[in-house]
Amino acid sequence: RRSVLVQVSSEKSFDELQKYCGQIADIKSAHHYSVAEDDSHFILLEFEKDEGADAVLDASVFNQDVRGIPTRSQFMWFKTGPKVKLVRDEGKSQKDCRLNVINGKLQVRDDEIAEWLTSAESLKDQMNIVFQSTKLSDLGIRLRFLAAQQAQNSIVGMFPNAYAHPFGSSVNGFGKEGCDLDLILRLEKEEVETKESRLVFHTKANLNNGRTQAQRYMESVGDILQLFLPGVNNVRRILQARVPIIKYNHEYLDLEVDLSMSNLTGVYMSEILYMIGQIDNRVRPLVFCIRRWAKSTGLTNPSPGRWISNFSLTLLVLYFLQALKQPILPSINHFIKKARKQDMRVTEDGINCTFLRDLNLLDFKVKNTSSIDELLREFFEFYSSFDFNNRGISLNEAKSILKPDHSAMYIVNPLEPLLNVSKNLSLEETERFRIEVRNAAWILESDLQSSKNAGEPWGLVNLFKTNQKSLVRPQMFFKPRMVDVTDLFDKNDSPSPQRIDYKNTTVKRQVEEITRTTKTDMNKIHRHINSDGSSTAIRAKGASKRR
Repeated sequence: RRSVLVQVSSEKSFDELQKYCGQIADIKSAHHYSVAEDDSHFILLEFEKDEGADAVLDASVFNQDVRGIPTRSQFMWFKTGPKVKLVRDEGKSQKDCRLNVINGKLQVRDDEIAEWLTSAESLKDQMNIVFQSTKLSDLGIRLRFLAAQQAQNSIVGMFPNAYAHPFGSSVNGFGKEGCDLDLILRLEKEEVETKESRLVFHTKANLNNGRTQAQRYMESVGDILQLFLPGVNNVRRILQARVPIIKYNHEYLDLEVDLSMSNLTGVYMSEILYMIGQIDNRVRPLVFCIRRWAKSTGLTNPSPGRWISNFSLTLLVLYFLQALKQPILPSINHFIKKARKQDMRVTEDGINCTFLRDLNLLDFKVKNTSSIDELLREFFEFYSSFDFNNRGISLNEAKSILKPDHSAMYIVNPLEPLLNVSKNLSLEETERFRIEVRNAAWILESDLQSSKNAGEPWGLVNLFKTNQKSLVRPQMFFKPRMVDVTDLFDKNDSPSPQRIDYKNTTVKRQVEEITRTTKTDMNKIHRHINSDGSSTAIRAKGASKRR
């Protein structure tokens, strides 16, 4: 609300920009970033008060060199020209400000992260490096709220109760740098303050059903975005989905945006995920490392499909932390039971999203003292033996349940218990997940037993090594994909692994058991594939003879 985004020639323009704008209002902070595609530079200015941003907007002019409808927004550019002396209130001195960040959206390269991980002292340090170097930055969060403010300002003149708010990974504490923005735009607040008056605004009644009306609203909003809002490009309307959305690209913010008008459960899910991440400081680093591992093995994919999503993966991590002998996280039902009257939320679809929204009243103490590197190993061991064939996962009850249907993996949606979060996941990808967690457990155990040499990759570097054969390529998204399970493992003619002397006999037995189980599963699947192929050939031959 108190920020504006100014396009400049480079970060060197800041001194002149802050002197110019500082004549109008006091600047609290300034953040620079660039968009690599066209080498354009921007500075986000935050003022001390909301009125400061309004004053800067009042002091700005419209672009007379471009044919288009003049639009007042928080996006502008700083043109070259003579220095203009602006009048400032007497008795007020200009406050100096420095750039807080230069190139604030610059993402750390994978090879740089690998170098840092190799030189780290411990696996725990490696996990913290991954978290700190890939999490969404302060500037990234600010720019996402600026995008929400732009969408809200575009319609608030006609709809004074309208509001736009980010949700999802942008605000739940689990977002990484460069993630897309999920945005909800509502034309009216859930609770509107009423006042007594004999003068009442006329209101046009809605005659259509709720879904049809929402789709028509989104058509109109899509037109406003496309035609009038600076920086908004490539608007796509996906209105027949279960939750209708508008997708667009914001070239000034370098963001992909998904805007909806009815996904309140997504907003409330973001709330509870944020609070869960606040309960213990081990939660988010663990989730970030598991997600990065899944990406490196090809288990997750940026495009929707039959593979596991980051959301499902996050819920798997949270359930694991609930299921420990000494739980680190409480059940979702614990939040629900502690809810107060002011915590009541029910969506327009009748979905009850009531849960406690004050962690100080949660009454849950964490007694588990395991380090995050121990939790990482335990995560892989936990899911390497989990019975996905017969059991589902419920974060609401913090326990496994009997699967209610034949989905390959079943994770109960915490806010809509009748829905399966991982319904899209195929049987093949579920098997791959099981195989990959076993591989990961073996890799970490091998590193634990072997000595670390300076400069050699170890720990997370070995865990994040990309297995090219298991990656799903973009051209395979919409084609049937048959994978020989043996392709996920080393060939017989590859060098035999170095013999490991285990110091702990229990660990040795666990690794041997995992190896035996994996080989047995491979043989079963291989025999099943061969038998299916033989049966198909016999049936085809018989049919040919009959013809």
